[in-house]
Amino acid sequence: MKVAVLGAGAWGTALAISLSEHHHVTLWARDAAQVELMRNARRNQRYLPEVALPQQLNLSHDLPALLADVDLALLAVPVAALRATLQQIAGLSKPVPVIWACKGFEAESAQLPHQVVAATLPQNFRYGVLSGPSFALEVARGLPTALTLASADAEFAQQMALALHHARLRIYSSSDVIGVEVGGAVKNVLAIAAGIADGMGFGHNARAALITRGLAEMTRLGLKLGGRAETLGGLSGAGDLILTCTGDLSRNRQVGMLLAQQRALPDILHQLGHVAEGVYTVREVHRLAQYLEVEMPICAAVYGVLYEQVPAASAVEALLNRSPHAEF
Repeated sequence: MKVAVLGAGAWGTALAISLSEHHHVTLWARDAAQVELMRNARRNQRYLPEVALPQQLNLSHDLPALLADVDLALLAVPVAALRATLQQIAGLSKPVPVIWACKGFEAESAQLPHQVVAATLPQNFRYGVLSGPSFALEVARGLPTALTLASADAEFAQQMALALHHARLRIYSSSDVIGVEVGGAVKNVLAIAAGIADGMGFGHNARAALITRGLAEMTRLGLKLGGRAETLGGLSGAGDLILTCTGDLSRNRQVGMLLAQQRALPDILHQLGHVAEGVYTVREVHRLAQYLEVEMPICAAVYGVLYEQVPAASAVEALLNRSPHAEF
């Protein structure tokens, strides 16, 4: 199968490396200079320098030419760039199946990616979402990973899951697009909270409690939006949440740990050099939670720290001092 991976960040590069062992894969980057650097070094020095690019992996910055002859477009661009990338795909004379691997809500519109896709692509396109617990570096190194591929078109989800699945990248199919997307979005916000708790030295007990109560928040919002409880308790929900809240490779957790040190957010983002989606997603999650009247105190606390200048210590203290009530 000819696969175009659109977006040469860490995640796009990792997916391209992993899939190139079994498919004819081309990794696309918007910046021609970046493509030339990768072609010469056979590495993505900016986003994933630890792993060499396989010789069989092709590179391109010419999107129209690339999309003219592929069987699948796999979008690994940030949510902020999703709509613009889809607009370039929408004009194709021949519809190309589309799978996106970004996580979050679109800024301002508070739309999930599938809503952006439905509003941008013609109805004759088939599409779905790929998500789950996955650090880019581990996928690129060929370490075992399991993901979920969801589409409202159950047959398409099953076909694509089977086509992309291999021994080190297990892919399960689902029809619950909303549940998969909500899990992938909200877990990044909760990972910032986990990073704050870890940075303040609260220990493993507190982290376990935060993850569990965070899962409750994620599930409340997911169900309200139309997702299913089993999905939110699966790979793309609980699985991704556990990984992102505990793993040292988590950029969102790193943001939280640096916030605990009273570092300014612009300095933190400059130091990371990568997109930490939770920083932007929390604004839309907070807005949605208020509009839908969904109780999400941990996400509200993260919003307060990031956008209302609430000190991390004060936000944590407010959470600890909440009145006790029944767990369920």
